[in-house]
Amino acid sequence: MRFHTKPTTFVGHVRIKVENLQRSIKFYQDVLGFDILEKTNSTVKLTSDGKTSILSLEQPDNVIPKMGRTTGLYHFAILLPERKDLANIVIHLVNKGIKFGSSDHLVSEALYLNDPDGNGIEIYIDREPSKWSWKGEEVAMTVDPLDFENLLTTVKPGEMWQSMPVGTVMGHIHLHVSELKKTEEFYVKGLGFDVVNRYGVQALFLSAGKYHHHIGVNTWNGLGAPTPSVNSVGLESFTLILPNEEARNKTVSNLKKIGANVREVNGSFVTYDPSGNKVELAV
Repeated sequence: MRFHTKPTTFVGHVRIKVENLQRSIKFYQDVLGFDILEKTNSTVKLTSDGKTSILSLEQPDNVIPKMGRTTGLYHFAILLPERKDLANIVIHLVNKGIKFGSSDHLVSEALYLNDPDGNGIEIYIDREPSKWSWKGEEVAMTVDPLDFENLLTTVKPGEMWQSMPVGTVMGHIHLHVSELKKTEEFYVKGLGFDVVNRYGVQALFLSAGKYHHHIGVNTWNGLGAPTPSVNSVGLESFTLILPNEEARNKTVSNLKKIGANVREVNGSFVTYDPSGNKVELAV
């Protein structure tokens, strides 16, 4: 998990909008195994360790269903501590009758599913970084079938999925964007990430500290895709954790140099990528 601790810049928290908060709480507790850290009438912070929240749910006023063919959330990705945890949740999801997809990305093994509102979720485990294949500054990633037979050999007799394990983190976020040129400038020159993989002219994968990716962006909803309504189900914001105040101040300065708007809200700095995806800068 060294790619999700300081001094690396990483995605520490994701906030999503849902249509029915109580329905979503039931899903995230019963199906995924999160616990509630804090709750109000319209928001809930979810946790795996009882101390920190990596995911929040919010029911906006006059909420409307998820809008199609817009920018915003493709999926957020929950990184589990051990391979057996991924195997255990496979069995758990099957027993619950939850439909999910899967893939072997060389750098990781992943499951894919949607919450009740269609918000995309990835649950994954990383392979050892020593097994990742780098060619220059780019890491090899692919979409191969997941070897369930091999994965399930890690299940220990009598051990079952109980809850999100302590040590679970927000591994990365993948976003729909309207174009890639200005998006790359924002995330590289503004936020300081490196491009570590290019998927043709349709997607970029970006990271800090030689991770396979902390952020993915794609144009699969169409070039020029519009920003969704503020009360639509989907992404509200995601939070980047920077090493210290000095690093954040430098990032704010770099964002302003490329013309990005940055404002301070209640001690936190907020900006938006060129496609309207909201980013909070924390330390």
